[in-house]
Amino acid sequence: MAPVPDPNNVGGGAAKRDEATTKVPSKDPKKKDDKKEDDLSEEDLELKQNLELYVERVQDPDPELQKAALESMRQEIRASTSSMTSVPKPLKFLRPHYGALKEFHQTMAESDLKKLLADILSVLALTMSAEGKRESLGYRLTGSEGDIGSWGHEYVRNLAGEIAEEYTMRQSEEAPVEDLMGLVKQIVAFHMKHNAETEAVDLLMDVEDLDLLLAHVDRTNFKRTCNYLTSSAKFLAGPDDMLVLDIAYMIYIKFEEYPNALQVALFLDNMQYVKQVFTSCTDLLRKKQFCYMISRHGITFELDHEMVADNDDRDMLQEIVNNTKLSEGYLTLARDIEVMEAKTPEDIYKAHLLDGRASSGPSVDSARQNLAATFVNAFVNAGFGQDKLMTVPSDAASGTAGNWLFKNKEHGKTSAAASLGMILLWDVDAGLTQLDKYFHSTDTPVLAGALLGVGINNCGIKSDCDPALALLGEYIDNEDSSVRIGAIMGLGIAYAGSQNDQIRSSLSPILNDATAPLDVIAFAALSLGMIYVGSCNEEVAQSIIFALMDRSEAQLGDALTRFLPLGLGLLYLGKQESVEATAEVSKTFNEKIRKYCDMTLLSCAYAGTGNVLKVQDLLAQCGEHLEKGDIHQGPAVLGIAMVAMSEELGLDMAIRSLERVLQYGEQNIRRAVPLALGLLCISNPKVNVMDTLSRLSHDTDSEVAMSAIISLGLIGAGTNNARIAGMLRNLSSYYYKDASLLFCVRIAQGFVHMGKGLLTLSPFHSERFLLSPTALAGIVTLLHACLDMKSIILGKYHYVLYFLVLAMQPRMMLTVDENLKPISVPVRVGQAVDVVGQAGRPKTITGFQTHSTPVLLAAGERAELATDKYIPLSPILEGFIILKENPDYREE
Repeated sequence: MAPVPDPNNVGGGAAKRDEATTKVPSKDPKKKDDKKEDDLSEEDLELKQNLELYVERVQDPDPELQKAALESMRQEIRASTSSMTSVPKPLKFLRPHYGALKEFHQTMAESDLKKLLADILSVLALTMSAEGKRESLGYRLTGSEGDIGSWGHEYVRNLAGEIAEEYTMRQSEEAPVEDLMGLVKQIVAFHMKHNAETEAVDLLMDVEDLDLLLAHVDRTNFKRTCNYLTSSAKFLAGPDDMLVLDIAYMIYIKFEEYPNALQVALFLDNMQYVKQVFTSCTDLLRKKQFCYMISRHGITFELDHEMVADNDDRDMLQEIVNNTKLSEGYLTLARDIEVMEAKTPEDIYKAHLLDGRASSGPSVDSARQNLAATFVNAFVNAGFGQDKLMTVPSDAASGTAGNWLFKNKEHGKTSAAASLGMILLWDVDAGLTQLDKYFHSTDTPVLAGALLGVGINNCGIKSDCDPALALLGEYIDNEDSSVRIGAIMGLGIAYAGSQNDQIRSSLSPILNDATAPLDVIAFAALSLGMIYVGSCNEEVAQSIIFALMDRSEAQLGDALTRFLPLGLGLLYLGKQESVEATAEVSKTFNEKIRKYCDMTLLSCAYAGTGNVLKVQDLLAQCGEHLEKGDIHQGPAVLGIAMVAMSEELGLDMAIRSLERVLQYGEQNIRRAVPLALGLLCISNPKVNVMDTLSRLSHDTDSEVAMSAIISLGLIGAGTNNARIAGMLRNLSSYYYKDASLLFCVRIAQGFVHMGKGLLTLSPFHSERFLLSPTALAGIVTLLHACLDMKSIILGKYHYVLYFLVLAMQPRMMLTVDENLKPISVPVRVGQAVDVVGQAGRPKTITGFQTHSTPVLLAAGERAELATDKYIPLSPILEGFIILKENPDYREE
């Protein structure tokens, strides 16, 4: 029977709201009713008269009549509340009688009938109750304890909202909440059965009892529930975010969804949990996949007997964790894409595409231009093991390898020798063999470069025999400070995140050595920060704090002093409240460095957390107009980007806020804004940011222009983005007379073509869920150095650029079989779609193309297998993915 159209029901929703707030209908109800009676269809009229009869009978003294009337009323309401597109007719006709029924309910004696009436009033209150009165909940608590779902979804959702308000109020009054929790359990069970997991989670967050979830999730809905939990964690304030992830971890473990559990464990930085994943899972193949995930995250992790019983298996898995397979996989990708051919800096500059002006400029070799070419060559050929400047056999007719090194001036040779480590990145055996010849050099800058090269070469690769420590350890106390810096920085890069105590015991004394030069102390603090990144290590913190207190006025003004607070900040990277004690101590420093230290600590501690309050604090700092000498606003601007970079919404808002800061900020703030934009969109060239940076790259203030140029390189890092490459070429002709700016343009060109387009600098991986602390540390260090471009990068410490190697990762997806040999399978690669909380099984990628592996993944892209022949052992297809054959697969 089709429902008869009801002329009074146009925009039922709006009417429902208005009348809900005012109890008494505004016009005289009699007139309104007469008019209504004329318009109603016969069926509606009959229903209305029946309901009015029930209302009269409910108030009858005879309990039998009351009971019959209540039952009939209940049936009418239940029959109509199943769908809630408009206000159901029974509720509409009963509205004028809501007041009368409420009064009668108060006069009734305690009985089952009173409870029955309370149930009905609870449903009527859905449309009638005044804002904030929570009548629906009140009647529900006094009513009969019937099945809550039978009154329909809308009723349950309304109740859930009222429970949340009531709970908050009772908490503030410290009243008991047991009766509410009984209802919560019913509602959660109802939501979980009816595919409304997100609403169940929201209700439990409101009443602070997420543990209830564990009892209600099952095979069908646990993935969607966990998906919602992990993605909402980014928007919660601490410590709630950690609690939510804890629950997600437990649910994943409960359903043996180990790869996801491992990711949550890595996000929480909880090694006990990581261990538990290994001990809970018995399948060796899956453990291999876990090892790939850990190695991608870049933490040092030792497998023990409990996790893997068999010794041979354990050694094999430890090799994967130690990342020894990375070079091999990367070269497989390069061969597949056919980019093995070495590139020269000239191939990158493409000077022939410019009109005559720049290319006909000074053709003489200048040391500055050669230094730029050294870096470009290193970044572009990173990890390929061959290039045309450094690795060419030196016994050829021209003997170029030796020549290129000596085409650089003193400290330039350091970067040139170190570039060899970058070219042989991740391939430790070949790297040490090639670098060996420089160890015998009497030229100190060359030796320093070789030491740094060893560190770069070992970056992210761990080994039982610790070759980097063995080689670099003995040079830490060399009498020449440049050699010491090479060794110290090399150790910082090679052992980033390893928390190696042996290195600490040799570097800590340098910090408090009164005779050591400032630059050595600065790099020692920075390297310790890298090695103990995010560890909150008290002893390292103490050493750096004492080193800061010992500095004289003059030294505090030095550009390199800024590395001391940064080293301190890195210890607390992403660790939120743990920084507070150290931040208090920093308030006692000399006022020259106090604020700088404060901003750096704050921005590091909340990096990647998306904490809105901290972003506001940092924005407030940027709003102040101070005199020239203050330098603390630079780190505050970078801090905004560091905190907000964790999720897309915050990121877009931060970009908009930085536009304002750019318009109204002082000069020292304007110099930092391009760098902050570069961090927000690193290896992800967003068009609006690209345009802003392009505009700033022609700024009248040369420091702003330099920052913008370097940032253009960062946002396009490893993407080969043609538009940025074009901009940089034009800039190279625009600035052809200015050596410093031209140097920056060259460096940026090297970044854009990094690894010939196979690498990324993004510290986020696993679908932007995990943030690699060592990668972020490397990027942040470079940005802090860029805050004083002239004295650090354009001075003699240009090798700080090599800190970026910590963030360089292949942006590949490589499939391997059960014996870890590469296999090629078809995959679809497309833009990732956020499907959290959507109904059904929505597609997770859009606009895809099908390729065969290995494939490259750009920022914001996701891959999925295009064949059922194999089952991937990790739900997130990035990096190395082990495929096992699908036993149920039948060839078509």
